[in-house]
Amino acid sequence: MIVNQKSIYTSRLISDLILINLSFIVSAVLAQSLNTLLERNYMFILLLLLNIIWFINANLTGFYSDFFTRSFSFQFFSILKSVLIQVGTTVLFIFLSKENLFTRNFIVFYGLFLTITISLRTAAFKYVMISLRRKGKNIRNLLIIGASEVGQNFKETIISNPDFGYHFTGFLDDIIKEDAVVGTVDQLDNKLKQLEIDEVVIALGSQPTELLDEIIRVCNINAVRIHIIPDYFRFLSSRFQISTIGNFPIITARQEPLEEANRRFLKRSFDILFSSLVIIFVLSWLYPIIALFIKINSKGNILFIQKRIGVKNEMFNCYKFRTLTEESSKESEAFNPVLAGDKRITSIGKFLRKSNIDELPQFFNVIKGDMSVVGPRPHAIPYQDMYGKIFEEIKMRHNVRPGITGWAQVNGLRGDVENLEENKKRTLLRMKYDLWYIENWTMRLDIQIILMTIWQMIRGNTKAI
Repeated sequence: MIVNQKSIYTSRLISDLILINLSFIVSAVLAQSLNTLLERNYMFILLLLLNIIWFINANLTGFYSDFFTRSFSFQFFSILKSVLIQVGTTVLFIFLSKENLFTRNFIVFYGLFLTITISLRTAAFKYVMISLRRKGKNIRNLLIIGASEVGQNFKETIISNPDFGYHFTGFLDDIIKEDAVVGTVDQLDNKLKQLEIDEVVIALGSQPTELLDEIIRVCNINAVRIHIIPDYFRFLSSRFQISTIGNFPIITARQEPLEEANRRFLKRSFDILFSSLVIIFVLSWLYPIIALFIKINSKGNILFIQKRIGVKNEMFNCYKFRTLTEESSKESEAFNPVLAGDKRITSIGKFLRKSNIDELPQFFNVIKGDMSVVGPRPHAIPYQDMYGKIFEEIKMRHNVRPGITGWAQVNGLRGDVENLEENKKRTLLRMKYDLWYIENWTMRLDIQIILMTIWQMIRGNTKAI
């Protein structure tokens, strides 16, 4: 909800389309000549196609969304992806048209100029808008109705992001009394005029429909724009999808990217390819070495095989290199987590756990289809029952395949701690990280988590016990 969002979107889109056309023409002139370009007028079909593809790709990928909340480094990555699509389209068109002049030089120039110009436009546009708004220009007075937790959190978001273009003027609330509360809801009409309010955000909980109707009526009379933070915001998920069935607007309380078959296929294909490479190039020689050390260090099996909860609540045999003594490894029927300094851990087991190498056999689980490379960590049955008492929505983690590594793990939330209250907080946070991953999955996020895991293993900073 950025002020003049449509105007900002339009100006950025038009600017980029102009830069695409300029980059194309400059590249063509530098690669050959203007006369050569004019003689091959079918190249302008390519230019039209590049404009259309940029527009479609920008809308599909959200290239122009969250302009003020994303760092330039994040935006630069999006620019590179969009430019690669442009370059790929150019290569394909030149190949199909059998063009023999506008080839390598033209493609290199176009990709380079487009990356530089779009990046400079992005940085300059952001700098100008931030400067204007910090000087108090293009700022709108905002009033929040409802000073509860949702309203307070929204206020903090507005205050901590002055670039959004809002000036927080206060709350209206009938119950909560604090300095920021400038009046009650029945004083709305007077406050809109007195404080010269431009926009109102309604952040009330469950309230009578009549009250909401009256607030909207008063705001409409005063030509004040209205925004509503719906009551379902209190639910666990903050990812909502709005669609329609027939003439009825439908709000889906949870949006999970991996519900789409094409995305599941992409993730599964990557899992098989990546796991095969690890098994062939790493486990093929490392497995015998680890097995030898485990056998020398303590008697018992090389692998620790345990029933764990997988996708759709189905159980599977999860493989790990054994890190506990043989007797301790058999104790799997009770909630008895491994803690720091646990005497059940063998000497070689300490190294395996610390380095995450004990998890490597789970790549066989990935090949079998029990697991994914990245996902929420699978729980043993007694752990599942115990964690379920802390986090009632725990079964929501099972909408996707469990992973060898995950978003919670790379953020330091591995294992349990001895203090019960601290462990509850840690478990709750870990579950929320898992659900965030499920709701925000992208292939890029999976690759990021894998790279973070590898880096932590190299540094010995896995925070494993």
